Amino acid sequence: MTLATPILHTARLRLRPFTDADASPLFALHSSNYVMRYWDSPPWNERARANRFIAMCRKMADEGTGARVAIDRASDGAFVGWCGLTEWNPDYRSASLGYVLDEAMWGHGYATETAHALLQWAFDTLDLNRVQAETDTRNLASARVLEKIGFVREGTLREDCVVNGEVSDSWVFGLIRREWRPSPLSTPAR
Repeated sequence: MTLATPILHTARLRLRPFTDADASPLFALHSSNYVMRYWDSPPWNERARANRFIAMCRKMADEGTGARVAIDRASDGAFVGWCGLTEWNPDYRSASLGYVLDEAMWGHGYATETAHALLQWAFDTLDLNRVQAETDTRNLASARVLEKIGFVREGTLREDCVVNGEVSDSWVFGLIRREWRPSPLSTPAR
C-alpha cells in the first residue's frame, strides 16, 4: 500500500516530497556536528548518504510505512530541514515523529509550525490514535517543541544511544488523538 507524501502549506512554510535537488542542503544539514549532536547516529561524512536518504523517503512512501517532507520557507524558498512520520502502523493507528532543522532556522517556531501541519494531516488522513517522539535528554529545545505541540513526556530510555562513543538517555513523548489540540498553525492550506 502506497502513502502519497503530502504537499502542505502553512503561513510561512511549504512541506513537500523530497527531490534530487535537495541532496546538497540535506547533506549540509546532516553533516553538521552541531546540528546532529543529539541525534542517534553520527553526522554524515559522504554526500552519497543524502541520495540514499532521499531514495529511502521514496521507498517509505511506496511501501506505505510513513512520510518524510522537506521544509522550505515560503518567503524565499530556503531549505529549512525536514519532518517525518515513520513506523506508521495502520492496525495500531500509530506513528513516530521526527524532525531536523538547519541551525540558522532555529528559534523561529518553524519546528512547531511544521509538526503541527504534519500532525494535522496525519490525524485527518491516517486516522492516527497515537504519535510517539523521542529526544535526547540533553536536547531541551526539542523537548519544548514537543510539549508546545501537546506531547506528554512518558518516560526515559536509559543509555539507549551511543553516538561517537558517548552514551546518552532519551525521553519518550506521546500524543494521543483525544489530547490533540489543532491550532491555526496546524490548519495547512492545501
